[in-house]
Amino acid sequence: MLIAAASGRALAASARRAGYVPLVADNFGDQDTLAAAAGHVRVDFARPIDGDILIAALQTLANGCDCAGIVCGSGFEDRADLLTNIGKRWPLLGNSPETVACVKDPFRFAATCHAANIPHPETSLVPPIDVTGWLAKRIGGAGGWHIRPAHDSKKRGKDIYFQRRVDGEPVSALLLCDGRSVLVLGLSAQWAAPTARHPFRYGGAVRPASLANGVKQALIAAMERFNSVVPLVGLNSADFVVDGDAFQLLEINPRPGATFDLFEPEGTSLFALHLDACAGTLPKKVPSYRAAMAGAIVYTERDIAAAPALDWPQWTADRPVASSRIQAEQPLCSVLARGATALEAKQLVEQRRAMVHTLLAAGVS
Repeated sequence: MLIAAASGRALAASARRAGYVPLVADNFGDQDTLAAAAGHVRVDFARPIDGDILIAALQTLANGCDCAGIVCGSGFEDRADLLTNIGKRWPLLGNSPETVACVKDPFRFAATCHAANIPHPETSLVPPIDVTGWLAKRIGGAGGWHIRPAHDSKKRGKDIYFQRRVDGEPVSALLLCDGRSVLVLGLSAQWAAPTARHPFRYGGAVRPASLANGVKQALIAAMERFNSVVPLVGLNSADFVVDGDAFQLLEINPRPGATFDLFEPEGTSLFALHLDACAGTLPKKVPSYRAAMAGAIVYTERDIAAAPALDWPQWTADRPVASSRIQAEQPLCSVLARGATALEAKQLVEQRRAMVHTLLAAGVS
């Protein structure tokens, strides 16, 4: 099974649990990915992806193998054309390029929300006269890196749009879709890891999100209405802002997303559920999860010329290969934690994030 994503580790590990042999092209080539993958090629997923280089890398991985298809994760949000070219060579196991283009176009997405009667922030292609309370975003951006207050954004161009900022807490819904129906696997609360340059950079998430049952049902109903207008397949995620009983849908990520680790079920794998859903089959019920779980990204605070060979704790993931060069403010690894409650899991994952910084400081001193 071919896997292409900015970070392919979670998909590769889940594919192994599903009985597949993963062949991975991703941006990091970390220790965990290399351990799970039968073959790996490191590809620069910085925008824009060089499509020729990526397809050549995938062809190198696929040579001599009987590939069932390819699962594409993050990194293709603004490259439906590249997905089309990939789909000419291997079966695309996920949303079609047409669906990705529709969902990630901010104005077609806003029109879909309107048609489905889903609250959605006001969106504009041109900067408003008064930019107070507005955000500047890049079409196809991911991970919050591309979002800035509109008054602080110097970027202008056809790939930049503006969206009114809304109050509330960020909540993500993990969706499993078969082209007809939607099964919400769970809801997670998210938080940012801001820097001066990237105030909305993704920090982490915890499941379950603490929401009133009425709000949960309203979010689920919204996703069912959205899917009736634009049918989705496989794993997707929907990002909301929830303020009391009110909510607004910010975006849909039409591929496996950042909370993958939090919802990996016991006894099966999300990868297997994704493939079954792409083939038109949803499970009869949502997998059960025994404990709350949180995951967070550990970012470097300064340039690291050569990552040390650390004795990584078992609760870390995405561990860099020793001697890797990592730029300041870039991902170093991920940390995971379970707890009896969401609050306990989040507190523990934040403690572990701090522990990794301590471990790293000792290793590079």
